[in-house]
Amino acid sequence: MSDQQPTNLAAAIQDVSEKAQLLVREEIELAKAEVTQKVRSLGVGAAVAAAAGVFVLGAAIMILFGLAWLAYWAIPFPDGQYFWGYFTIAAILLLLAALAGYVAYRALKKGSPPAPKMAIEEAKLIKETVSAEHPGGTV
Repeated sequence: MSDQQPTNLAAAIQDVSEKAQLLVREEIELAKAEVTQKVRSLGVGAAVAAAAGVFVLGAAIMILFGLAWLAYWAIPFPDGQYFWGYFTIAAILLLLAALAGYVAYRALKKGSPPAPKMAIEEAKLIKETVSAEHPGGTV
């Protein structure tokens, strides 16, 4: 019977070692998934912020054209008032920029900072379970 105990003990140690390795691998995968999700959210926020910049640039161009037409109109020439169309387009672009900026702000706020919170919490629970005197009561 004493020959069987070392064999059983070795098998138990090997089984615990394999399960610990599996647990570590799963925790690493969870952390990777969390960070990937946060980085993706940051990427979306950056892309929408870039779109907001493009809308503001377009609005600035439209405002400059509108101001040019306004100056043309302010000087007494007999033609019509063409600048109102340019100001309307500029206002629409600014509204789009405000909307895109809001969406970008929310996406960046949601994804920052990219820390694997769920994996850290799970690791703390595992540590408590392993170091507990009665592991069955910690789960």
